[in-house]
Amino acid sequence: MVLLDFTMFPLDKGPSVSAYVARSLQIIEASGLDYRCHAMGTILEGPLDRCLEVVRECFEAMAQDCERIECVIKMDYRRGRIGGLESKVAKVESLLGRPLKK
Repeated sequence: MVLLDFTMFPLDKGPSVSAYVARSLQIIEASGLDYRCHAMGTILEGPLDRCLEVVRECFEAMAQDCERIECVIKMDYRRGRIGGLESKVAKVESLLGRPLKK
């Protein structure tokens, strides 16, 4: 399993791109992968091939009506890890002795 954090947005649609982010989130939700949306992107958790496939689907949907798209991808792989979306944050919270701001 990987954690794949990505940001994708059109560069030719003006200052607000939330409609394009929402379109991508519909694809992500339909994928069945666990995910977390944050202010600067989305983190997927799942098999590498499936995560990359979802990113490709988001790109293809955006490319239908966008002339220029920027995408940044960051991945974290740890053999045997499942539930990293929750466990990585929980570990830091346990070391701090308090919950982090959400």
